[in-house]
Amino acid sequence: MRQPASVAATLERTDMSEEDEFELEPIEILELPLDAWHRDKGARMVEFAGYHMPIQYEGIMTEHIWTRENAGLFDVSHMGQLMLTGDGAAEALEVMVPGDISALKEGRMRYSLLLDEDGGVLDDMMITAVPMGLYVVVNGAVKWDDMGYLREHLPDEITINHMDDRALLALQGPKAVDALKRVVSGVDALYFMEAGSFFWGPKTDPEPLWISRSGYTGEDGFEISVPAAHAKALADQICAQPEVKPIGLGARDSLRLEAGLPLYGHDMNPDIDPVEASAAFAVSKRRRAEGGFFGSDRILNALANGPARKLVGLSVDGKMPVREGAPVFAGDTHVGVITSGGFAPSVGAPIAMGYIDAGHNATGSTLEAEVRGKRVSVTVSSLPFIPHHYHRKGAHT
Repeated sequence: MRQPASVAATLERTDMSEEDEFELEPIEILELPLDAWHRDKGARMVEFAGYHMPIQYEGIMTEHIWTRENAGLFDVSHMGQLMLTGDGAAEALEVMVPGDISALKEGRMRYSLLLDEDGGVLDDMMITAVPMGLYVVVNGAVKWDDMGYLREHLPDEITINHMDDRALLALQGPKAVDALKRVVSGVDALYFMEAGSFFWGPKTDPEPLWISRSGYTGEDGFEISVPAAHAKALADQICAQPEVKPIGLGARDSLRLEAGLPLYGHDMNPDIDPVEASAAFAVSKRRRAEGGFFGSDRILNALANGPARKLVGLSVDGKMPVREGAPVFAGDTHVGVITSGGFAPSVGAPIAMGYIDAGHNATGSTLEAEVRGKRVSVTVSSLPFIPHHYHRKGAHT
């Protein structure tokens, strides 16, 4: 059973006496490289994924709308930045993920899923082909589990380097490119799901950055890997741009929910396969034809015959939000469960995502969620709730 990194305490054996006692001892909560920076800007800090992290500065709704209309800077340094090197790294990783990783060209990236041997989702991740191997970003709450799992299943010849000396910033919003190109020359040449190495700082001693045009808000934007020692200077310079404000975890969650993007540990877990999670797009064409990855029989069968349940969007009647864990009914029949939910500032109403059984999950189906003993009408909606605004190559602008 994979345990989230946000657990606040752990059982530790502290006494070898005849009583053989055990007691609770708090787990150390780590600090991000920008911890003091967040506090100086008035952030409300909470524990998340084993770190003190900013949940909001001015307020979640204000920060959400600012990001949709301008550009918001998020600190996502709790995420795991990994570098996989060694001959055959892509082919070896393909045993555990359903994507065509070996076909990635340098500077191109792919969203994929780390699978257990039965095809359940252990994590979702971004994988980028870089000159030295594969740059992989995994979720902070399970990064230590991911690294152990990769080490267990990758050949000894493949090296896993945890890049814990680097911070990770995400600049998101329609004006992100206008702001960042003043700070880092050349980033505007990137398209969605492309990445590259850039230089920032004084010409006499520039600092290398790794930047991708990607993110998890549904907006155009960038993720920036920077040495932790230089994260504050970079964050200061980015936030000095008139389009940019720092944004907390609260708005990041509402933004990704509106964009129909799952949050691991809530909308995906080891009991769920990629087809159930509405992530069949992560199973590449070649892998569908060849199989050969963990859980491929189960996953390919679900692709051919349809899953027994599926992650869908749900619009909510009225103003009462429906939250994670709320059961969903068709009449008296229990047909699903809410996995994410809340008020959507850009939609102007509550929305949710959840798993709904086959036969009840067609778009337009009317169901009811139970909230505090009351039934709330919900309607199955297509995802995303608002259009994505990625800067795709070949798209008309």
